[in-house]
Order: sequence, then C-alpha cells, then structure tokens
Amino acid sequence: MIYLVGVAAAVFLGLGFVLQQHAAATAPPGDFLRLRLLLDLLRKPLWLAGVASMIVGQILSTMALASADVSLVEPLLTANLLFALVLARLLYRQGLGRREWVGSLLLSAGVGIFLWAGDPTGGDPDGDSLLRWTLAIGILLVAQLCVVEAKRRGGEARPMLLAGAAGLLFGVQDGLTRRATSDWQAGIVRIFLHWTPYALIAIGVVSMVLAQSAFESGRLRTTLPMITATEPLAGIAIGVVVFGEHLRLGSLSLVGEACGLAAIVIGVIMVGTSRNFVELEQALLRHKLRLPRHRPIDLRLAHDRRLD
Repeated sequence: MIYLVGVAAAVFLGLGFVLQQHAAATAPPGDFLRLRLLLDLLRKPLWLAGVASMIVGQILSTMALASADVSLVEPLLTANLLFALVLARLLYRQGLGRREWVGSLLLSAGVGIFLWAGDPTGGDPDGDSLLRWTLAIGILLVAQLCVVEAKRRGGEARPMLLAGAAGLLFGVQDGLTRRATSDWQAGIVRIFLHWTPYALIAIGVVSMVLAQSAFESGRLRTTLPMITATEPLAGIAIGVVVFGEHLRLGSLSLVGEACGLAAIVIGVIMVGTSRNFVELEQALLRHKLRLPRHRPIDLRLAHDRRLD
C-alpha cells in the first residue's frame, strides 16, 4: 500500500512541477528570489493548478511518511520526473527515444536496488534530538551557499544552484513532515505544541520561493532533475541520522546502496535532458516571445533575451 501511495504522490508532484514551470517561466525577471514572485504567480490559474496538484502530492507523501520510514518513501518520490516526462510527451506528441527509456529504466532500477540493498527499517520519529537535527542545519547551510553562489553566477549555473537548494530544503521538509505526523495519534493540539510545524511552514515558504525562482530563471531540463536528485539524498540522510533509520551496512549492501543511488542520479539526469523537455521549453519561450508555434528558436539566445 505504501508503494502505491508513494507512486501516486509522485504522479501529482510531477504534474505540479510542470504546471508551475509553465507559469513561472513567464513571470517578471525582477521578482527573482522575492516573495513578490509568489504574489504575481497567484494571479495565474495555471500556477494555481500546479500548486493544487503539488498539495495533493504532498498530502499523499505525508500519508506515506506517516506509515513508513523516510529512507523508504524518498526514493519512490523520484518517480515524479518520469511522470513529468510523460506529460511533456502527451503535450507535444513526441515519442520516447533510447535516452528516455534508458534513463527511465535506470531511475526505476536505482529505486529498486536501493530499497533491496538497504532494506530501511526501524526509524523512530520521536527519538530525534537537537544534536541529531544539527545535520538538518548543515543541509540548510549548504542550501544557503547554493543561493549565494547562484546570485553571483549567471547562465545555466544559476537555476541549477537554486534548484539544488530547493531540493535540499524539500528533503528537510520531508523529514519535518515525518516528525510532525508522529504526534497525530496524540491529537492535533500536541502537534502545535512542538516546534516542528512552525519550522515546516517556514522552510516550506522558502523552498517554494527558491523553486519558483529556479523555474522562472531556468529551463525545466536543468531545474527539475536537480530538485529530483537532491531531495531524496537529503531526505535519506535525515532519516538515517535524525530518526535512526537502519540501513544494511554489509559490504555487498553498501555497494548495492551506492549503485542504487548512482543509478537514480544518472537516470534523473538522462530523463531530465530529454528532447521532450526541450520541446516544452521551446513552447514556453514561444509563448513568452509571441512567436509562431512551429517556428524554430535558439533556446540559449531566447532565454538570455528574456532575462535581459
């Protein structure tokens, strides 16, 4: 059942990412890394639809996290990239090539290999401590460094760094969600007596601004793969260190876990650089620049022109 809920969450998350990217790509460049960006996007029905889909995905992922370890749920959520690719294919009626099939198989196989080799079990959400949460503080510092570096850089590096920072915060958010849901059985009041929901709201707002700024300033094939690759890495790290989730540590198990994670990252990159996403980017830029539907455009020049 957990697997079905996790996959369903990935479906809605993938749809939400694509719709938000479609809307954020036309946002004013002056809103970069500002809360005003969210206020501008609130007036776009397509973005609201993407947020609604994201909320459904988050609710389903919360249901999964309430019943299973973070290390088990996180790899399942990486499948959102596959569903984003399927959506792009349906929109532009372009068949899947060898790159897409190989990347999809690597991503799916990576999830299976990691779960089989690691066999994550034994997590205790109530067993966390301030000392253990210092890992999350470290992840936040890495995300902050990514944002600082993104402000200094331009071109492809900027949206990739912002997307990486957003993915790290999404991973922390998943860990906080796991902690907050552990108090459900004791009543809703107890949840708000703990610091977790307030940190969850704050990190949720910041991660949303970072993700939308990445979508606004970059291309889907450079932003979504970074988010999809970094979120499970941060989530798994928090699950193991903060909640004490156990992974097999034998030599063969460690090799299998490393191979599984490597396959996930490589598969994400291969799927994310798919020609389907290039077609989606061209459609977004045609809409922004008011070009005919079938007119070919130079993505790099058009993108730079939009940012200027």
